[in-house]
Amino acid sequence: MVSGKTVFLGVCLLVFVVINNAPVKASPQIELMGGYDIIGICITNCAQCKKMYGAFFEGHLCAEACVQFKGKTIPDCEDLSSIAPFLNKMN
Repeated sequence: MVSGKTVFLGVCLLVFVVINNAPVKASPQIELMGGYDIIGICITNCAQCKKMYGAFFEGHLCAEACVQFKGKTIPDCEDLSSIAPFLNKMN
């Protein structure tokens, strides 16, 4: 007859083997700025500037720059030097 202790150890061993052979899915990512989406922040700022400046601001060019440069230059609507490439002159 098999003792209860042996059955318990066998069950534990079986559970351990099943858990160790289970597939693990991981997708490590480097989070810059503490988890904030930099490109998303950049595009949101473009939209805010478009609301502020209207037809004088080329929002689509700003958003394209966000994607192209991966959010490295985030536009600040109050800093004209950061949004100068996206301003146009209207007649």
